[in-house]
Amino acid sequence: MEPYSDSIPVKSDTGPVQPGEAAATAPAASGEAPAAPLEEALAAKALEVERLQDRLLRLQAEFENYKRRTAREKAEFVKFANEGLLLNVLPVLDSLERARASAPADPAMLPFLDGVDMIIRLFRMSLEKVGVTPVEALGQPFDPDLHQAVAQVERPDGEDHQVVEVVQRGYLLEGRVLRPAMVKVSRKLAGVDPAGEGEPA
Repeated sequence: MEPYSDSIPVKSDTGPVQPGEAAATAPAASGEAPAAPLEEALAAKALEVERLQDRLLRLQAEFENYKRRTAREKAEFVKFANEGLLLNVLPVLDSLERARASAPADPAMLPFLDGVDMIIRLFRMSLEKVGVTPVEALGQPFDPDLHQAVAQVERPDGEDHQVVEVVQRGYLLEGRVLRPAMVKVSRKLAGVDPAGEGEPA
C-alpha cells in the first residue's frame, strides 16, 4: 500500500484552464470593445444602400422619360410619314375642283358633273380620315403662317390685309401646315380712311 499523502490535487485559480471552462469565460474576457467598429460598418453600409436606392430611382425616372420620348417621336413619325405622298396627291384634287368650277352649265353634262362631284367628296373624305383639313382663308385676316400672298388687290372700302380671293386651297395635316393657301390680299387705297371719309390723295 502506498503511503498516505496530504497533497490532494486542487485546481489553482492561476493554473491551466480546461477547454469547457475557456468557453464559459470567453465572453467576460472579450468585453464590449468590438461594438463601436461594428456600428460604424453598419452605418457605412446603410449610407451605401441609401445612395444605391437614390441612383436606382434616378435611373428609373430617366428610363420612363426615355420611353415617353420615344413613344412620342414614333407617334409623330407615323402621323407625318405620308406628308410627301399627300403633297403629291393634292394637285389631283386641285385639278378636279378647277374642272368642276369651270364646267359649262349644260344639262347634258349633269350626269358627268355629278360623277365629278362624287369623286371630289370621296377625295376630301379620304383626306380627312388621315388628318388632312382645309385652311380657312377667304374673308380671314392674312396670316403668314397659313397663307401665301401672290397678289395685292386695292379695296375702296379701306380694308387692309384681308384675304379676298383664294388662288389655291391650303391644307393642314394634324393641325400642322401641309401646304399654305395661295391667296390675294386686300390693300387699303392711299388717302382713304376706313370710315370711307376723305378723298384719294
